[in-house]
Amino acid sequence: MKKVFERPKSLKDTPSHFCPGCHSGLIHRLVAEAIDYFKIQERTIGVASVGCSVFLYNYLDVDVIEAPHGRAPAVCTGIKRVRKQNIVFTIQGDGDLAAIGTSEIIHTANRGENITVIFINNAVYGMTGGQMAPTTLLGQRTTTSPYGRDVQQEGYPVRMVELLSGLEGSAFIARAAVNKPANLMKAKKLIRRAFEMQINNMGFSMVEVLSACPTNWGLKPLEANRRVEEEMIPCFPLGVFKEKIQGSEDSRG
Repeated sequence: MKKVFERPKSLKDTPSHFCPGCHSGLIHRLVAEAIDYFKIQERTIGVASVGCSVFLYNYLDVDVIEAPHGRAPAVCTGIKRVRKQNIVFTIQGDGDLAAIGTSEIIHTANRGENITVIFINNAVYGMTGGQMAPTTLLGQRTTTSPYGRDVQQEGYPVRMVELLSGLEGSAFIARAAVNKPANLMKAKKLIRRAFEMQINNMGFSMVEVLSACPTNWGLKPLEANRRVEEEMIPCFPLGVFKEKIQGSEDSRG
């Protein structure tokens, strides 16, 4: 019988620490599939951020360096500048990227560093107990916004894709979701495209992926998937927000 589905070579055969219903495992698999597709496993270096994605080295069979909280883009920059032949990427959560790491991600994108960032947005601090994140939705209850996020008190959710797509150095900026098969297949293509941009020396690429967090949302997995569809996607629209063309004046090729 012909095998039609198998574990990617770059994804380790190991139990996951992610909570049931969390989408992070799916996103890690999509990254592994992209690495396999381009046959770049031997020259890929991952940078583990702080948060739910910190155990990157447990799941992806590539060289990995761990970064201080929020500093993964800066560490990626250092690696890529001294090892241009390597493919360098990081997976960051919304607390790591959009809170303590805001400065790093903005300036890394603005400089056009030729790295790839996978940004997991679950609208809450997942690892530290479910506190309000920069991406928490208006009205969303968290441990630090028990009555729901109030625009008068905490402001609006930060839309990182829209912010970074306006910077000159960014080459490919997109947002995806994995809450249903159709969205997952689109996310797979976008993540693959983000790695392709780096391979082609086009500059900074980032894909934001909307993710469910049933544990900290206090929802069952299916209910969490519905929240992604009915609440997160209207706030954080899906699609490609910026894509430089190979050979253009803005490319780094």
